[in-house]
Amino acid sequence: MDSESLVLLALKKLACTQKELARQLGVSPTQITKWKNGEYISGDMEDRLRALAGIGEMHPKFVLWAGSIEDAEKWVKLIHFLAEEAREEAETGYDTYPLIDDLGLLCWDSFDVLKQMGVELPKKFPEELDIPYGTEDDEQGDVYFEKLFEVIRRNPYSDLIYKIFLSLNDVYGFYAAYVAPIVDDDNLDLSEIGMEIESCLMELAATKVDVDPAFASNFRKFKYNVYKKYKEWLGEVKEKAFRAGIPLRAELEDMVYASHDELGHEAEAMSLGLVSGRLHPDIYMNELLVGMRAIHQVLPAILKKLNIDESEFQLDTSEFYIDAGRR
Repeated sequence: MDSESLVLLALKKLACTQKELARQLGVSPTQITKWKNGEYISGDMEDRLRALAGIGEMHPKFVLWAGSIEDAEKWVKLIHFLAEEAREEAETGYDTYPLIDDLGLLCWDSFDVLKQMGVELPKKFPEELDIPYGTEDDEQGDVYFEKLFEVIRRNPYSDLIYKIFLSLNDVYGFYAAYVAPIVDDDNLDLSEIGMEIESCLMELAATKVDVDPAFASNFRKFKYNVYKKYKEWLGEVKEKAFRAGIPLRAELEDMVYASHDELGHEAEAMSLGLVSGRLHPDIYMNELLVGMRAIHQVLPAILKKLNIDESEFQLDTSEFYIDAGRR
């Protein structure tokens, strides 16, 4: 947990000094300083600081980024609304688990990704987005949501968050279809890499959306860093899968280079059972390369055993073809 942000929020809420906060918590002022410097904080002390700061279950850094508890609560409502709407748009056949927000990290993840992209977060919650996100009037429901989404898509922050969530549908679908079954295999010792891959899926999804460089000033560097991480992770997954003889139904590095629409189509194909008998060509190529290396190692020994001079040996490839006349 972010102990520094927790302390800052408690000090701000109570409008007190570190010494006064230490007295309320029954600790030394030195301990408050240590927490501000990022030292581990116990679960009991975290709960007490949360209560003093009045942030409930919200991530403390998310509240600081939002500017106030009131604005943070408004962002929570908006982000959860966008997540639910995005989930309903998914066509992969897989439920986008990160958008369910069981762990309560969705809002922090969303803001963290925007920050990494170089988006300057607003100091106040956008006034035009401070509106109800539902209606009890069924007859006016469609009209209401149409107007609501016009407002959401006009605002650069809510529009970008929604586009990232839609991209996440496809990225997560591909991950669930082709990568998760491999990293979840207990025999491959890929659990740590699997956790890294899954925890950064929103970052990967964000690299696949169209964004104005002036709005996201760090986007190119952000995209490069995310691609670099995933190439390394997926490379290790592919290597261990090959060594274990586990077939790949798709090129895993498509997660990096393919568009989110392409990933969504691949995931949908898997969910419909259209690729059950398919193996990615890399499997056959690896097997061929291994076989060729073995031949290169064994052939000289065979020739030596038969007292055949390698320089005089000529291989007749004509019988390798089904039609000997075809070259």
